[in-house]
Amino acid sequence: MASRPTGFPNTQIELLRVETNLFNLYIQGKPFHPTVETLQLHRQSGEEWVEAHFQISSLMSSIAVESIAVFSQERGELVPWVSGNPVQPIFYETQSYELVIEKKQDIALSFHHDSAYIRQAIKPLGSRLLSGILNFQNEVGHTELELRLNGEAAFRLQLEIFPSKMDYKRDYQMILNDVNEIIYNLSFDFLRKTYHLTGLKETQHQSLTEFFAILQHVFNQLVQAVERIQQAPHSKLQVEKRLVEAARVRKAGRENVTYLAKHPQLLVEDANNGLISVGAQRYTPSHALETKRYVDYDTPENRFVRWVLLRIQQKLKDLKTRLAQKGRLEDPHLVRKISLMQTQLQRLLKLDFLNVGDMRQMSISLVLQMAVGYREVYRYYLMLMKGLAIQSDLFRLSMKDLALLYEYWCFLKIHHLLSQQYVLVKQDVVRIDRSGLFVTLDKGQSSRMVYRNPKNGETFTLFYNALSAGDQTPTLPQKPDNILTLKKNNALVEYKYIFDAKYRLNPAYEGTPYHRSYKMPGPEEDDINTMHRYRDAIVYMDDKEKQYERSMFGAYVLFPYHDEERFQQHKFYKSIEQINIGAFPFLPNSTSLMEKFLDEIIKDSPEKAYERATRPRGTKEYYKNKFSGKNVLIGALSQKEQLDAALEHRFYHTPLNNITDHKLLTQIEYVALYQSIQLFGRDEAGIHVYGKVADWKVVPRREITLIPSRHGAADELYVVFTIEEWVRRAKPILPGGNGVQRVMYASKHVFDRAGDLGELYSR
Repeated sequence: MASRPTGFPNTQIELLRVETNLFNLYIQGKPFHPTVETLQLHRQSGEEWVEAHFQISSLMSSIAVESIAVFSQERGELVPWVSGNPVQPIFYETQSYELVIEKKQDIALSFHHDSAYIRQAIKPLGSRLLSGILNFQNEVGHTELELRLNGEAAFRLQLEIFPSKMDYKRDYQMILNDVNEIIYNLSFDFLRKTYHLTGLKETQHQSLTEFFAILQHVFNQLVQAVERIQQAPHSKLQVEKRLVEAARVRKAGRENVTYLAKHPQLLVEDANNGLISVGAQRYTPSHALETKRYVDYDTPENRFVRWVLLRIQQKLKDLKTRLAQKGRLEDPHLVRKISLMQTQLQRLLKLDFLNVGDMRQMSISLVLQMAVGYREVYRYYLMLMKGLAIQSDLFRLSMKDLALLYEYWCFLKIHHLLSQQYVLVKQDVVRIDRSGLFVTLDKGQSSRMVYRNPKNGETFTLFYNALSAGDQTPTLPQKPDNILTLKKNNALVEYKYIFDAKYRLNPAYEGTPYHRSYKMPGPEEDDINTMHRYRDAIVYMDDKEKQYERSMFGAYVLFPYHDEERFQQHKFYKSIEQINIGAFPFLPNSTSLMEKFLDEIIKDSPEKAYERATRPRGTKEYYKNKFSGKNVLIGALSQKEQLDAALEHRFYHTPLNNITDHKLLTQIEYVALYQSIQLFGRDEAGIHVYGKVADWKVVPRREITLIPSRHGAADELYVVFTIEEWVRRAKPILPGGNGVQRVMYASKHVFDRAGDLGELYSR
C-alpha cells in the first residue's frame, strides 16, 4: 500500500534470497526510502505501488534455481516469488545495499557489472563468499548483476532502480521522452529545408501499432530507395599491394623504385637483359610489387542502411510476437502483410553492397543527406525513429545518471518553453560538418540557443554550461548550468539570469531544522547560497570605465518537486520577488511557475528589468552624488592659443563626442580649464581658472570662428559653453601624477578643496 506498515523496521533487512544448487545470493538493505515515503512517489492512481521490473535467468544448464524469495511491502517479510508475479519497488538510487554470495562448492565464481564502480565493490571474502556494498548513486532504471563461472556468464539478476526525488512513471519516463523528442525535433528542423514531410502527425508515445502504420506508409518507397542504391552504391577504392615474382607482375608502379632501393637483395645481376644500372653492372629484380585495386562497399553509409533494415526487421518480429500473445494471429491479412515485409527485408539484406560489417558509430554524413537513394532511406529513418528501439546494442547502457539527465532536461525544457512563443534563430546543440550530424549537448561542452521575439524584434540567448561573452570571474571560476541573456531594445546593457539545475531536494522531514524553518519540501540551502555566489562572483569588465560591474540580474535553482501550488508559500519562492534569488520546482508536469516567470522577464521594459536587481546599500545616495553633485566640467585645452581665446571671449568648446552621457549637459554648472604639462610646461600646468556657465549650445565646428580649427572638421558637432566670468583660483590644482585627456567631472564641493588632480579622480 502507499504507506509502510506501522513499526516498519528502520534497519537493514533481507530483501532478496536466491538459492541454487551451486550458490545462494542475498541482498540486504532498507526496502523503502524516506524521501519516497514523504513525497508519496511511485504510486498508481490509487494508493497501490507501481510494479517493478524483476527477472532472474540461469544462463548455464549446470545451474538450477531452487527457490526465490522477495520482500513484500504489505507483509513486511520475504515471500516466495515465481516468474510473472508482480514485485514492488524496493531498490532506490543513492541508497546502499549489501550483496552476499555464498558458494556451496569450490567453484570459480566471479561478479560482473557494467559499472566499474559497482563491479569493484564486490570482492571475495575467504574461499566461499563474495560480498560488498551496492550503491547505484544517481543512476536509475534497469540494471543487471551477473555472475560468471570460469569467466563465462552463468547467472543474471535484473533489477529496477527507482528515483528517490521524482516519480518514476510520471516524471522520469516523461523526462526521457522529452529529451528524445526535443533532440529529435531539433535534428529534424535542422534538415527540414531539404525534406518537407506532410500528412504525418508525430505522437508523444509511439506504440507498435503506430510504428506499423507509418511503416506501411513508407515501406514501398523504402524498398525502392534501397534498390536505387543497388544500381550505384557508395563505395571506396581500396589498393592492395603484394610481392610476387617479377615474371608474373602485370603492372608495376613507380613505388617499385623506392621499394627495390630499400630491398637490394631482390636484385639479380643480369649483364644482358638487366633493366637497372648500378655503376658498371646491370640488374634485374627477382620480385616486384604488384598493385591491385578493388571496390569496397564496406562504408559507414552502407552500414547505416543495413542497420536501418535490421532494426525494422526486429520491430516486425516483436510485433508478430505481440500479436501472438494477444491471439491476433488468426487475422490472415495482417499476418500475410507482415510476412511479405519480412521477406522483402531478407531479400534486400542479401544484396551485395549490404554485405558489410555492423554499425558501431552513428555518423550521418553528407552522402546520407544528399546522395540518390541514401537520402530517401535517411528520410524514412527519421520518420520511423520513434519506433526504433533506442536501447539497442549500439546505445546499450545499464542505467542512466539521473542527475546529469535532469540537467540536460532542464536546458532542453527551457528551450521548449521559449520556442513555443519565440523564433529559434540559431542553435548549436545539433551541428553538422563534413563527417556528419552530431548532438553536442555534453557536460564538457557549451551550447546555446538564439531566439527572436517576433513582436518587437528583440533577441535573447540561452547558454548551457558556458558564460556569455564578456563575463568573467576575477577570483575563482564559476560555470552555472543555464544562463538566459536578454537584449532589450533601447538598452545598452544585457540582462542575464541564471537557472541552475540541481537534482537535490530537501524533503523537510518532521522535526528537522529545515522543516522548522520552511514547513515544506524545497531546495537545499547550500544551493540557494550558490545562487548568491554566482550573482556576486560573475562580473563584466566595462572597457570604457575600466571597472567591474555585476552582470547577473538574478539566479534561481531548478529542483525536482511537483507541488507548484504549495511551493508558492515557500520562503525561497517569495525571495524571487524580493531579491531576485530563489527557486522554481521544475518537472515535466510542473513547469507553469517557470513558464510564467520567463514570460515576465522577456516582456519586461529595461527599467523594470533593472529594478528587479538588488542594489547595494547607499546606491541611491551614490548616484545622487555621482550625477547631481558632479556639476563641474574640467576640460583639456587642445592648443596653447585656446587659453587666450577662452579667457578673452569667456567661452570653452569641446567636441560633443567627449560628453559620453548627454544628460550631463543639463547638470554642468561650472567649467574649469586644464593646462597640460606638454603645452604649458610644469610651472604653468594644472587648473588655474574656472567659471560659472551662463549658457551652452551644440554647433558645427565651422561656426566657432574665434579660434580656427587645425583639423578641418567643419561639420563635427561641438559643445560651446558661455562663461559668466572666469575666476582664478587662489591655489591651483596641480597635475600630480595624473592628467585630463579630454574632459572629466567633479562636484563643486570636492573641486573647491582639491590640491591636486588625483583627489578629483579618487572621489
